Amino acid sequence: MELSHLDEKGQARMVDVSGKDVTRRTAVAGGFIRMSPDAVKAVKSGTVPKGDVLAAARIAGIQAAKRTGELIPLCHPLPLDQVTVDFSIERNGIEIKTAAVFTGRTGVEMEALTAVSVAALTIYDMCKSVDKTMEIGRICLLEKSGGRSGHYVRGKDVRRAKIIATCLSEKKGTAKDSVGTIRLVENHGVEGDAHAGPGRRQVSLIGIGTIEKLKEKGIDVGPGSLGENLTIEGIIPHELPVGTKLRIGEALLEVTQIGKECHASCAIREQVGDCPMPREGIFAAVLKGGDISVGQTLEIV
Repeated sequence: MELSHLDEKGQARMVDVSGKDVTRRTAVAGGFIRMSPDAVKAVKSGTVPKGDVLAAARIAGIQAAKRTGELIPLCHPLPLDQVTVDFSIERNGIEIKTAAVFTGRTGVEMEALTAVSVAALTIYDMCKSVDKTMEIGRICLLEKSGGRSGHYVRGKDVRRAKIIATCLSEKKGTAKDSVGTIRLVENHGVEGDAHAGPGRRQVSLIGIGTIEKLKEKGIDVGPGSLGENLTIEGIIPHELPVGTKLRIGEALLEVTQIGKECHASCAIREQVGDCPMPREGIFAAVLKGGDISVGQTLEIV
């Protein structure tokens, strides 16, 4: 697995996100601090000696989110659009839920998680005179949206993606032109595309994340540059098993192959310097035809 925070020498680095698209990023995190019934009662009644526990923890969580870039060495400092910290007092402790919003080129998961962590630590500090046995745990990302990895909800299988680009070319082994709409023909592929015809590789797909990783390395690429017919966002295509069915509007595809052997005369490899299609591209057969346009939803069925 390639780690973006390490360079080719294995040294830590801050990731260059300047080539990423500016999008609205959100993250929701949660955590729980377990405490004795007496401590819970003191929090609810406002009798903790240090004062208003939840008010202090809320401010602490917000402040921590704003300073995440100072606390986590390789995080980017972000001018956050919004941070919220909410609490639910349970019988055996306090549930904490935070949310962070940012419009920019990197995610806000660490900001939401840092807010949860510091809010929990503040509750501990405020209540330790009442209960020294408190335990902090269950800190995790609950949901995120925006960016190349798409929408994530903890405990739910992501079943949808967005069509970022539709592409075709008249010659094999070359980059494809991004067009607004393509037509899929049953058991044939993309109408007018050089790769169309009977067989297992009628339509090619790749995730926008693959393209963005190349852009981060300074390689000038975009949708269609890797020879794919469909560029998608929201799921990682090469993690789908062969046989997976994909519905896009009226069209229905079936994944037939993950990756391929790249031929020696591949023009894409010559132009780009690296062709990720053999590793991260997928191929599908058209079970049912239909028109596909940018912005449509791809659904795993």
